[in-house]
Formats: sequence, C-alpha cells, structure tokens
Amino acid sequence: MRLPALFWGLALTEKVDCMTGPSLEESLIVTGLQSYINMAIECLLLAFRALYLLLLFAPSIVIGTVAEEANIRIRSLWLGLLLRTVEHAGPAFIKWGQWAATRPDIFPPDICSELAKLHFRAPEHSFSETRDIVSKAFRLPIEQIFEEFSDKPVASGSIAQVHRAVLRQKLSPEGKPITVAVKVRHPHVSKIIQRDFTIIKYFAKASTLMPGLKHLQLDKSVQHFASFMTKQVDLTLEATHLIRFKHNFRKWKNIDFPEPIYPFVHPEVLVETFEEGHSIAKYVNKEPQSYIKSCLAQLGTSLVLKMLLVDNFFHGDLHPGNILVRLDGKLPQIILVDAGMIVELSQRNRLILSELFKATALRDGKTVAKCMLEFSREQRCPDPEQFVRNVDEKFKKYLAVEGSAKNTGECMTDLFNDVRQHHVTIDGDICTVMVSTLVYEGWQRKLDPNLDMLDMFNKQLVRAAQVDPFNCFMMGAIAL
Repeated sequence: MRLPALFWGLALTEKVDCMTGPSLEESLIVTGLQSYINMAIECLLLAFRALYLLLLFAPSIVIGTVAEEANIRIRSLWLGLLLRTVEHAGPAFIKWGQWAATRPDIFPPDICSELAKLHFRAPEHSFSETRDIVSKAFRLPIEQIFEEFSDKPVASGSIAQVHRAVLRQKLSPEGKPITVAVKVRHPHVSKIIQRDFTIIKYFAKASTLMPGLKHLQLDKSVQHFASFMTKQVDLTLEATHLIRFKHNFRKWKNIDFPEPIYPFVHPEVLVETFEEGHSIAKYVNKEPQSYIKSCLAQLGTSLVLKMLLVDNFFHGDLHPGNILVRLDGKLPQIILVDAGMIVELSQRNRLILSELFKATALRDGKTVAKCMLEFSREQRCPDPEQFVRNVDEKFKKYLAVEGSAKNTGECMTDLFNDVRQHHVTIDGDICTVMVSTLVYEGWQRKLDPNLDMLDMFNKQLVRAAQVDPFNCFMMGAIAL
C-alpha cells in the first residue's frame, strides 16, 4: 500500500512542478516589465523635474553670467533672485545652498552671506503628514505614544521639522511624562533628494562651460556635497552623533546636547529631549558688555577647542539657530542641537590645521598660505609662490594692529578670496571646520572683545608641546 502512495506523491509533485513552471516564468516576465515601466516612469519624472528646474533657474543663470561685473544694485537684485530660486527648488537645493554658504573658498563672500539666510527659511509639511509618518515609523497611533503633540512645528529645516510633544508616562525612561522634541523627516524627501542630486551633478558639469559661472567650480563642490547630503537624511545617524557628543562632554556641566530617547529612533523620526533656551544671537547682539557675555565667550571657545583638539568630533553646523543658551542660576549653559552634520579630520589634516591656526595667531602669513596649499593631496593651484606672496602681503596689511577683531576678520575674508582666485584646492571637511571656527571666533569677539580665541588656541598648543597635542591629556588644559 505504501508503494502506490509513493508513486502518487511523485506524480503529484511532477504535476505541481508542471503547473508552477510557466507561472514562475510569467512572474519573472511581469517583474521585468514592472522594472522597465518603473524605470521609464522615473526617467520621465526626472525629465519633467529637470525641465522645471531649468525654467526656475534660467533667470538666475542668465543674469548670473553678467552679475559679477555688474553694478552693486544689479548684483544685489541677482543675489535676492538666487536666494528665492533656491528656496523654491526643493530640499536638495536648499541644503546645497546652506552647505555652499560655508565654502568661501569656492563662492564669493556676498553669495555665501545670502545663502546663509537659508538656515532660517525652510518649508514645512502638514500635521496630517507628520501624524502618518510618526505612526508608520513606530507602528502605533500618535495618541498612544504622546499625551500632547503640537500641530505646528517649533522649527523646520530642509530635511525635517521639529514638533514639541509630551511622551506618555508608560513609555518614558524616567517613569513620568516628559517634554520631548520630535524631529520628523519631510515626506518623500529621500527620493526627492536622490532625484535632484542626479540633476545637480549634470548642472554642475554644465556650469563649467559657462563663463559667468565657471569660476564657482560647482563640479568640485558637488563631490563633497554627495557624502554630506547622504548622512543628513538618516536621523538614526544624528542620534548616534548626539550620544557621542554627550559622552565626550559628560564631565562638562555647562555644555549639553539633546538626548535621543530609545526605542523612538527611526530613519524618518527622532525623539529626543526638548532643550529650552534662546539663540546665542540674542547675547551676541546684546549691549552692553556683561558677565554673562564674558562667560559665554570663554565657554564657547573652550567648547570649540575641545571638539577640534581633543575629540576630533566637530559639530559642522554652528549657525546661531543651533547654539542655544540657557541660564542656570548666574552661569550660562550652552546647548548644541541639530547634530546631523559632523566632521572628523585625518591626523594629517589635524596637524596642518593646528599649524594654520597657530600661524594665524602669530601673524605669520607665509606659513598660513603654505598650510592652505597642503590641505589637498591633489593641489591644482597654478602659481603657489604667487599665492604665498599675496597672502603674506594681506597679513602684513590687516594684522599690523595687534588684537584688532575687524582686521582679523577682513584678513581671513581676503584669504578665502585669494584661495578662490588662485584656484587653491581645499578638502571640504577642512573648510567646514575653518569656516565654523572663524564664524564662532567672530561671535566670540562680540561677546568679549578682550578674549582672543586664536591666541588662546596658540597657548593651548604651547602647553601641550611636551605631550601629544591631540592626546586627551589636553582636556585638563582647556576644560573650565
């Protein structure tokens, strides 16, 4: 009786195989057709998007070809047009504009200044979209996670927006309801950025053929922008950055960062502690000089030096909106938010950067220029000697007056002008650190004109001369 059953089983298997064979082939054909259809749709969407962007940027491109040599009024109108164009172009272009604002080695100062306004002007998405994204990310209705959730965001950027909410007691790590910040990525932003970035690469290559835009070297800037942009989209990376920052500053009472709240961390949604505070700009522009402002200057300088010298983990987006100040009694506390963009330098670049800041503090223009030339292993400067001579002349001109904040700022601006005019190549990470440090140095001088950040930097290097300058032993030298 078992033998017929066995044969029956084999026969049934053959029958099933015969039935499933064609269906597998059909499914493969269907899958292939779907892939081709999706590819065709994507190419069509890319073409329509490219056409829209071409029409959007056409006025800026046409006027930009003559704006560099035009009078101040026409130049100013073009800058305003460029800003509005980038704002309407979408998240990838807004983020590119924010990043470009930190590259005075590639773009003229007035373009950098205008694009820096993008830090405070970003689109928002609707609350219904926020609700859907949060619920999908954590597989729970938003009401089951939060007791309260603000309909309107408290802040918005090109990648995500932030809502204030109250986490329910049963889900809170503290066992009680806590106020949190919920960072929600804009809908479809990853796909939009991917599509736009493809277009940006072609546009950057085309710009090298346009006389009015060739000097901007957009093709070079896009290469670094690619890796920078990819890291910004995944909010889980920002959570890991915050954890590392909190560990690095765990012994510092007056420096803090938001803390991610697990398990509410997702590529599209990040829940973190809500940090109260005012933008540091409130104190930078506040008169007259006060004890609080002096404390902020000292604290901020120590913060930057620690990130740069000790940790090699630098917050790369130090604009005023990301630096909050909270008063703890009579002493201020600095909170850094939005840690999506960080910079870690190679040992070689850290050594060169240290020498550059040291030379700047000592008013040594030749060494500053030589350090700038060493910031890229593929240096394309056609006349390095002339570049060194020009920088040395600028330092002698602007830094003749000891401790002049105005002269220092003007000199560094001219330094980047020389970098751009002589086509000096600088690695993107290095430029980000330099610009962030120098921007903060300008705020620090307004907070306390008597505190020289570059001089303080030089003194720390001298103190550490007997040990490895990047050893954590330096923490004791610069910690408050």
